[in-house]
Amino acid sequence: MGDIADAPPRLAAELAEADVVAAEDTRRLRRLTQALGVQPRGRVVSYFEGNETARTPELVEALVGGARVLLVTDAGMPSVSDPGYRLVAAAVERDVRVTAVPGPSAVLTALALSGLPVDRFCFEGFLPRKAGERLARLREVAAERRTLVYFEAPHRLDDTLAAMAEVFGAGRRAAVCRELTKTYEEVRRGGLGELAAWAAEGVRGEITVVVEGAPEPGPAELDADELVRRVRVREEAGERRKEAIAAVAAEAGLPKREVFDAVVAAKTAEKAEKAGKGEAAGRG
Repeated sequence: MGDIADAPPRLAAELAEADVVAAEDTRRLRRLTQALGVQPRGRVVSYFEGNETARTPELVEALVGGARVLLVTDAGMPSVSDPGYRLVAAAVERDVRVTAVPGPSAVLTALALSGLPVDRFCFEGFLPRKAGERLARLREVAAERRTLVYFEAPHRLDDTLAAMAEVFGAGRRAAVCRELTKTYEEVRRGGLGELAAWAAEGVRGEITVVVEGAPEPGPAELDADELVRRVRVREEAGERRKEAIAAVAAEAGLPKREVFDAVVAAKTAEKAEKAGKGEAAGRG
């Protein structure tokens, strides 16, 4: 939850008029309504990750019956890394009208403050908690040219930034946006390696990370090793080799044959190296 002054006037009216208010945290909802000076007349129910699946049918039936249901989440737009997607999808399936009360968005606010390109961007939500899965997810977007936006928990921020520096490069520009629109708002900008070192000291608050997209190198900037690395990143993300080679060739502005030859040469060198080690071990 950001600065209460950011809440649009329409929110107070909707809270007062709704037949059912589904809240991610009923205690936070109480603080919100007190700050807005409004008393919900409708029934208040909890709606969070743990009961979202079970409670959705009940709320949809209320909607089909003509009730006005208002969904309120803790720290962001409902359904954007917060509960809500299931309810919206189920309501649409039953031909129920769905609308939104426009308000602040951490994604767009962080993007605007980052100082990074905003003409094209993609939102990646929260990364996996496990280190291996986190690295795999980052490798999937290693060549993504659009600006990337992530949410992250403060106690995992240093590990996440370190993983980003490993996959994207320590010099890739980024911005860590903390406590947006609140009293202690902070935007820290710099290279991923620099930001990872800063975060290792400990960071608090609600975090949004904005990362510069991958550069668009010309053919002369990519040597054979880099071409092979990019193909492997795509293969590890699940692409077939033929598709990965075609994609890397398109990114680099090179003929597919050139990338293919680099991959074959690398494989041949690896096999020769393994064979040499095996022969040395046999002689030992």
